[in-house]
Amino acid sequence: MDKIREVNRETLEGFMKSGIDTKVSMFNQHLDLVKMMVNTMLDEEVNDLAGEKYCRNKPHEGQYSRWGYNPGSVKVGVQKVPIQVPRIFDNKDSKNRSLETYEQLHELSRPSEELIASILHGLSLRDYPQVIQKLNDSFGLSAATLSQQFVKASTAALKVFNERDLSEINFVALFIDGKYLAKQQMVIVLGVTEKGDKIPIGLTQTTTENSLAIKQLLSELIGRGLDFQEGLLAVIDGSKGLNKAVKETFGNKAIIQRCTWHKRENVVSYLKVDRQKYYRQKMQYAYSQPEYRLAKAELLNIADDLKKESVSAYNSLMEGFEETLTLQKLELHDFSRSFSTANCIENLNSQIQKYTRKVKHWQTPDQRLRWVAMAILTAELKMKKVGNFKNLNKMKHQIKRHIEKLKEAS
Repeated sequence: MDKIREVNRETLEGFMKSGIDTKVSMFNQHLDLVKMMVNTMLDEEVNDLAGEKYCRNKPHEGQYSRWGYNPGSVKVGVQKVPIQVPRIFDNKDSKNRSLETYEQLHELSRPSEELIASILHGLSLRDYPQVIQKLNDSFGLSAATLSQQFVKASTAALKVFNERDLSEINFVALFIDGKYLAKQQMVIVLGVTEKGDKIPIGLTQTTTENSLAIKQLLSELIGRGLDFQEGLLAVIDGSKGLNKAVKETFGNKAIIQRCTWHKRENVVSYLKVDRQKYYRQKMQYAYSQPEYRLAKAELLNIADDLKKESVSAYNSLMEGFEETLTLQKLELHDFSRSFSTANCIENLNSQIQKYTRKVKHWQTPDQRLRWVAMAILTAELKMKKVGNFKNLNKMKHQIKRHIEKLKEAS
């Protein structure tokens, strides 16, 4: 989509010369941005009542507590937009407290009739049905007002995200992954608590997944209170930069689990197309073995076969071989569904893509960070607990036990 410009009398003529996709995209984008703005406004009132999320210092002597979310909606023009409304519980009066912001959000301003008439006037007859539907779905704030408010809100959101206090949260695992956005690598850290909650905690922007930038990010998390002394499971893909950064930052207190999906796809990429399905199934079967001894034996048999078909595929399988079997070595294969691949953070990346895909012209580096931070905070509201979360104490115990063995052996 073309960069959204302030639509006024001086620029409307140029805007009208753009294609139908640009016109439709501009209106379509408003609804997502309005949702983000509403979420931000609601969160501000919640923070005023119950304090920042995960912060120890609570206002009003701890009278108010966060209490989940209820489905709700706000009226944007003629359209009801579904949102998740935060619930606040009044501990003193033992009842829920309504949010004044939500009660006041009956109707947001819509584009002027002059603007709508001008746009419709500039459309050909064949374009009319497509755009009128988008107008019905997406009436929102004017582009100029929305842009100014979004910059302000997203700047505040990025600040909140980067300053979250992590000292009161007990993490058992970290997912670390990079996502390309306009030729820049956005590296994200997703933490999993001992209760199974998924919390995005870190974000940095770099040109590649280089270890120096990621080490700085991980060090900043430690500075914000991330405790790793009893050990962490770090789930990563095959990036050497990620691997190096984790080891140099956490030492033997972090145990790396390489994503088996990435490993499998890297291996088969060196094979002929008609052989890829066969080896996918073989590797999937090997990684599904609950015992380390059996899984390793299956993979070594595959390695012997690969030598005859592709040296590159063989080398790919053997690179980081042991780190793909970490869960089996720790006797934690019952957690493989959530922790043997990077799916948890890939799902987050897909949500970020949903919110950022409409922006085609990134103007400044901080714009990327602001947008991604807003997308992360929005996606966080929908995150579910990891699989088998009720037994995460077992993972915590096994990680701690493994680290103690390493310490004794050194």
